[in-house]
Amino acid sequence: MVTGIVPILRIFDENKAKEFYLEYLGFQLDWEHRFEPDLPLYMQISLDAIQLHLSEHHGDCTPGAALRIETDALDALCDALHAKKYKYSRPGITDTPWNLREMTVMDPFGNRIVFYEPNAG
Repeated sequence: MVTGIVPILRIFDENKAKEFYLEYLGFQLDWEHRFEPDLPLYMQISLDAIQLHLSEHHGDCTPGAALRIETDALDALCDALHAKKYKYSRPGITDTPWNLREMTVMDPFGNRIVFYEPNAG
């Protein structure tokens, strides 16, 4: 029986990753790991029930991934992101032909995160 999934996203810069995921999107840092101080970072972050792993290790994954994260508060999330006045992203909400509302953000490493909720209309 499967009980969940934890995607791994490729990152290249620890400070940019923390600025984007922790400060901008509001994830919390659960833990970090390095085999030695000067080796690549691997960390887990979480937001509510969502967990992501971020890795500087080149063999773990490639940049350019796409994730879809369901939410029941898309408008509030969009407003919260806009209030942070993040220099590199001011996402908007789109009503899709497949009856979802979506907001797409791109991380500094080319990974796309689509937050979505069912369209009430």
